[in-house]
Amino acid sequence: MKTHWAFSLLPCFLVGSLVDSSSPSSINLPSVTSKVGNQAVLPCSWKSLGVEAPSTCHIQWATPADTVFEVRGQQKWEAEEFEGRVEVPEERLGSGDCSLIISDVQIGDTGRYESFMVVDGARSKKTRKFIQSVKLFVFDHKSLQSRAPGEDLVLDLYTRHSIRVVFQGRNSSQWSDLWMRDDEDSERLQKHPHREQLTMKKLTSSDEGTYKVLDQHGLAVSTVQLSVEGPVSLQSPTCSRHSPSTCSPAHTFPCLFTRSPSVWTPASLLDVAFVCKEAKKKEGRVVTSLTLTLVSETH
Repeated sequence: MKTHWAFSLLPCFLVGSLVDSSSPSSINLPSVTSKVGNQAVLPCSWKSLGVEAPSTCHIQWATPADTVFEVRGQQKWEAEEFEGRVEVPEERLGSGDCSLIISDVQIGDTGRYESFMVVDGARSKKTRKFIQSVKLFVFDHKSLQSRAPGEDLVLDLYTRHSIRVVFQGRNSSQWSDLWMRDDEDSERLQKHPHREQLTMKKLTSSDEGTYKVLDQHGLAVSTVQLSVEGPVSLQSPTCSRHSPSTCSPAHTFPCLFTRSPSVWTPASLLDVAFVCKEAKKKEGRVVTSLTLTLVSETH
């Protein structure tokens, strides 16, 4: 992890004379959960150390691998991966609140964070007193969406770190690139000029499948499973699967598939339910429930 130094003087705080006062335990750590693009607050209070308030608070946040953020009065620095995304509000330090605020959290931010207060020790040595460990868990977004043919789909990108969208068709095992951050808008795909959103216009059945938004590390920011469904025109209630000669094209049954847990079907419409199921079987779909609507002409 590379470190971005905001002030050239700050590295001298940690030169060779730093002594750890304790070794943090990983047992029963408090945890914080968030989703990509949101804000996470890692709690910390230096008053738990039982020390007197220093004239200038020197707080450090680190992972087991490297320093994430450090602040001493007006001076602060941050790791390159967290540049512009981390802060310990100075106005809260005096009251003991040294919580780390991470904005626009990423999947890669998941891990253990440790907070320390750096104080003066014996023989001018700096002593780093352990305050607290916190586990951060960052999850991607997942959703199931349904649209009718001709409607638009708005894909949330959630963060400026989303650089790619890939697509896998419903009956395909292959992933294909749909959009890259530097792509220009097309007739069907348009990036919102201000919000992190991508709009796909005029959906068709071929757009059914899974969409993944990926960050610069190839990690999933969000996953959307899309279905594109419209009414299926069926025959009249007098049209039995046993007596096809009774079918009348003047009557239709739109077979609408819903997410309702159960749908009551009168006995007189059992044939229609069968036809609906058969129609969906041919399309390779699983029927979980049916809503049947009779549309008839008056003679």
